[in-house]
Amino acid sequence: MNHKGVEYHIAPSSVPGVWKWQFWIGDKVKVGQTETRIAGMAARRAQLRIDQELRKLRQLNAGS
Repeated sequence: MNHKGVEYHIAPSSVPGVWKWQFWIGDKVKVGQTETRIAGMAARRAQLRIDQELRKLRQLNAGS
């Protein structure tokens, strides 16, 4: 999947109701998990994390 130009993936974990996510920004990989029974909600939470990382990256670049 793609959100704002960032490739990401979500997948169910071995624990019911827990989803694993990962995405790449440049050469850095971010991984995590979220607890929800709804795949769409897991994807949305991954997208929110992508937004957070992109904001941090913009702030770092603006300060340079």
